[in-house]
Amino acid sequence: MRLILLGPPGAGKGTQAQRLVEKHGIPQLSTGDMLRAAVQAGTDVGKRAKAVMDAGELVSDAIVNAIVAERLDQPDAARGFILDGYPRTLVQADAVQTMLEDRGLVLDAVIELVVDDKALVGRIVKRAEETRAAGQPVRKDDNPEVFDERLREYYKKTAPLIGYYYAKGMLKSVDGMADIDAVTKQIEAVLAGTHKT
Repeated sequence: MRLILLGPPGAGKGTQAQRLVEKHGIPQLSTGDMLRAAVQAGTDVGKRAKAVMDAGELVSDAIVNAIVAERLDQPDAARGFILDGYPRTLVQADAVQTMLEDRGLVLDAVIELVVDDKALVGRIVKRAEETRAAGQPVRKDDNPEVFDERLREYYKKTAPLIGYYYAKGMLKSVDGMADIDAVTKQIEAVLAGTHKT
C-alpha cells in the first residue's frame, strides 16, 4: 500500500500516519526524518544535504528527491509506505511519479484531510494551552502567527497538488474536522475501496 497524505499543517496527517503505520506495518516517510537519517548515515546524497544545511541554506528539490528515492529502495518500504509532508510542490509530485514508474510501482491513494482553517487555528491555540498546562514546552509552530505563515505557504506551494491528483483520478477526500477515530475510519474505508497488492 502506497499512500500520500495531503492537508494543511495541523490537519492531523502525522496522527493518522502513525495509526496507519501501526495497523498496516508500513513506514511513514517524513522528509525531515529522511534527511536526518541520510546525513547520519553519511550517504552521498546525505553529505550533499549536510553541506547545504551547514551553509544555512534550504535543501533543493533535487537533493530531497534523491533522498526520497534512496529511502524507497530500503527493505522496510518494499510492502508500501506513507508519504507525509512530501511531495510539497508540483515539481516534487512529478518526481514521485517518475520514481514510482522507474520501480514499476503505483500509488494506491492520495488522501486529502479537508479542514476548516479558522477551526485549525483554534486547534493550535488549544494544543498550545494543553501543552503549557502539562508543564511542557510549546512547539514553535503552535503560535497563531507562525501557524498563519505556514498556512499561507501551504496554499501557495502545496495546495495545487489537490488539483494535480484530482485530475489523475487519484484524490480521495476525508473530513479532517471529525474526531480522530472517525477520520481513521474514513481513511480505512478509502483504502478498502482502493487497495491493490
